[in-house]
Amino acid sequence: MAIGGVPAGDDELGHASLLALLRERGIRVGLISSMSHLDDLRLAPAPHLLLLDSFAMTSEELRRCAIECSKSGVPVLALVAPDRLAEIESDLGLADFALSTADASEVVARASLIVRKPAKREQRDLIRVGDLTIDPASYQVSIRGRRVDLRFKEYELLRLLATNPGRVYSREALLSQLWGYDYFGGTRTVDVHVRRLRSKIEDSEHRFIETIWNVGYRFRDLGQPS
Repeated sequence: MAIGGVPAGDDELGHASLLALLRERGIRVGLISSMSHLDDLRLAPAPHLLLLDSFAMTSEELRRCAIECSKSGVPVLALVAPDRLAEIESDLGLADFALSTADASEVVARASLIVRKPAKREQRDLIRVGDLTIDPASYQVSIRGRRVDLRFKEYELLRLLATNPGRVYSREALLSQLWGYDYFGGTRTVDVHVRRLRSKIEDSEHRFIETIWNVGYRFRDLGQPS
């Protein structure tokens, strides 16, 4: 498979050279080439674009990765082999796609067009809950101005809970919305991510996430007494 015009078998070289060209244009890119990259994606600094390379993915993995990436709010440009064009559907949430055989200059041009589009208004609105601030435009989280580094799923979990204070989410509901029902990790995955999230945003002065025993979790409604 060629990546931006680089011959098959040189995937790492292809990624490196393509990412270098994009950086020269001032485009900060997050590369997603496998399912494992979703959780490893760091949110700071936030990328301008997610580059989804589908070469090593099955059809289902491509679909899952595309949908998960689009949920992040960062535009997604997919690289797709010519014989897999039928897998590119409107409900994947892609900003655009390019053939994996395309010249690197075409990929860079498409990426430049995507990032130059004006951001939607709702992505620039801050979410504030007490001392906690979430900036959806930059995917940054802070507490009293102190930056908190979260992983991709931790951020998604926090944003979902914080924008629905007081609402109780079962573990199954969180698993469905953030991972998909068929995620192999099961509901224990939710508990692990909640525990990690709490360790990063909570201390003796800040308690945001409440456990509802035998059910799931909710974000404290700070407008109501504890």
